[in-house]
Amino acid sequence: MGNLFTTVSRFVERIGIVESDSPDERIRKTVLSALAIMVGIAAVAWGIIYVVFGEPLAGSIPLGYAAGSFFSVIFFASTKQFRWFRFTQLVLILLAPFALMELLGGFILGSGVITWALLGPLGALMFADRKQAFWWLGAYGLLVLVSGVLEFSGEEGNHLPTAVVNAFFVMNVLGPSVVAFFMLQYFSNQKDSAMAMLHEEQAKSENLLLNVLPAEIAEELKNTNRTVAKRHEAVSVLFADVVGSTSLTVKYEPERMVEMLNVVFSYFDTLTDKYGLEKIRTIGDNYMVASGVPSPRDDHAIALANMALDMNSYITHHPDGATPLQFRIGMNTG
Repeated sequence: MGNLFTTVSRFVERIGIVESDSPDERIRKTVLSALAIMVGIAAVAWGIIYVVFGEPLAGSIPLGYAAGSFFSVIFFASTKQFRWFRFTQLVLILLAPFALMELLGGFILGSGVITWALLGPLGALMFADRKQAFWWLGAYGLLVLVSGVLEFSGEEGNHLPTAVVNAFFVMNVLGPSVVAFFMLQYFSNQKDSAMAMLHEEQAKSENLLLNVLPAEIAEELKNTNRTVAKRHEAVSVLFADVVGSTSLTVKYEPERMVEMLNVVFSYFDTLTDKYGLEKIRTIGDNYMVASGVPSPRDDHAIALANMALDMNSYITHHPDGATPLQFRIGMNTG
């Protein structure tokens, strides 16, 4: 059933879709179209069974439902009018089971076929909005109450054998239950996919924020949503830039320059982690790192000087002897 639902959904995934539709709207249109086709096919089978067992009038109701449902799908595909399509589908699934049950003689002789009408308010909840869903639920409840009243006043009797009535009971309980389950499962899977995409985008945004701001400042900015400004009495700042970068850009292709800088700056990043410092930015061939911010520390100058020595040692004894980069390194404390 799950594979069938997925197959039908893929088959109808372009029905009624317009370019301006949001991802959520596309999912609703696809799922409702798939359900309309699947329930319509089931209605055809129901109608044929009723006709075979001597109830042609009862069989005309599910067959008529299927015809109306298929027509609404075709009309929706050509007009893109989703509200009309949604309304007709909900009305059909709500009224057809009620009419069929009354024609067969009530709850028992009708094998509880009105349970299919529960897909009406469930569909409204998924394809419309919560306020409309309550109205559809009220309509469903009213039909059940009316059915209960008619159960005691109507004439009972139809041509269906007891075995067929019992078999329909099973199908009328399992049918809407299975449809509702896979409908909810599909929406749950789509929700999980959407949440995964959301988390991925959040991770990208956080990584981008961390590339611009220190982790503490970024976290405070996310939590308080206000500009963060703090005063630090004693900090140290280091700048390192490439010697003769202009001549190097003439000598080497841009890709080669970027590759060399990326290798060196990546190593510098490991040094900032090693000494617990804060990388501020890289602009072109310039690398800037600070010590004593955002968390104050007494050894800010010493830690930064040690990093400068490691940077110098790395450039001097770089394992790739072909890398011609030399750096000017400057510090200031205050």
